[in-house]
Amino acid sequence: MNALGIPESFWEPVVLSLEVSIAATVIAFAAGLIAAWRMSSASFYGKTLVETAFLLPLVLPPSVVGFILLVVLGKNGWIGRAADALLHLSFVFQPLGAVVAAAVVSFPLIYQTLKSGFQAVDQELKDAARSQGAGEWQVLAYIVLPLAARSLQAAFILGFARALGEFGATMMIAGNIPGRTQTIPTAIYFAVDAGNLPLAWALTGCTILLSFGLLLISSRLKSG
Repeated sequence: MNALGIPESFWEPVVLSLEVSIAATVIAFAAGLIAAWRMSSASFYGKTLVETAFLLPLVLPPSVVGFILLVVLGKNGWIGRAADALLHLSFVFQPLGAVVAAAVVSFPLIYQTLKSGFQAVDQELKDAARSQGAGEWQVLAYIVLPLAARSLQAAFILGFARALGEFGATMMIAGNIPGRTQTIPTAIYFAVDAGNLPLAWALTGCTILLSFGLLLISSRLKSG
């Protein structure tokens, strides 16, 4: 511990948060890409209900999201039991639980951004490609994705920023184990609770800098 009261393990939650956020964003981005592509042009009964379900993590309290994940992914949940029996994976009090929590809460932002970008692509270009025999995935890969590149970049950055700041759901399922599941938000909370304000300020400043940089890049991509 240095003279300011900041422990040498200061970087542990920072590094873990970055690792968790990257993994979560990749997962949420892949799921959001498929969902947004299908939903941007689909028309079926109950579409509004499906989209509402996609966006629920955006408005639900993080503790509610975390509780649902705990029930579903815990040892008594069917997914949790299956993962343990088949793959020997555990989500509760594990980094994997933090990844899942961050992916779930960042998914709505990614989905919305990607869907808006896909819908902005000229429909005539997509129809022209289909008339030439292109399949749906070819239309996505060669027409939509290149034209919606800025939306893809913005979606990834916004999703990463949201994953980086996740606290409630992560606490519920992954807990706060220093060096294992303690991310920046949980480290700040417990630093304040312990009266270690220098550590709390250091972690807060780090988070502000990271988030500000990500949002600045996102704004430049949208305006560019």
